[in-house]
Amino acid sequence: MAAAILRRRFEHRDVAASVTSAGFREPDRPASDGVVRALATRGLDAADHRSRRIEADLVREADLVIAMERAHVREIVLLDAGAWSRTFTIKELARRGRAVGPRQKTESLRGWLARIGVGRRREDLLGSSPDDDVRDPMGGALEDYEATADQLDALLGELVELAWPSRVT
Repeated sequence: MAAAILRRRFEHRDVAASVTSAGFREPDRPASDGVVRALATRGLDAADHRSRRIEADLVREADLVIAMERAHVREIVLLDAGAWSRTFTIKELARRGRAVGPRQKTESLRGWLARIGVGRRREDLLGSSPDDDVRDPMGGALEDYEATADQLDALLGELVELAWPSRVT
């Protein structure tokens, strides 16, 4: 869901970026019915989506890696230790982005991520926490998928506004 929502956010902001979705589940699986239906209510089509397993090369090539849970961040950093400074849960990224403010006109994404990461400790991502983890609606009712899609849409909207502000200062 997050990748589809982020792509649309980028289209509306005219951000030229590539968004790739990958995870830890079995590859080449279709999106669940709940995902397809929740995205369809937002005008997004996930009917042709197939899952992709995350791999070290994919992580190394990414400028930013957004995870849904702390556990995902830990697993990603195990795949590529150098990814720590550019791998966040979506909630952590939005929270830290709010704290430091939007990316400045002459600031690179990497520079903004470095500001966000000041004081960040790996120990802070041990365990799980509703402060950082987006609840996986898998197996739940359509309302659960809708709630997750709403949460992701809000968080990704905030992220895009912070990292790719419409008026960069």
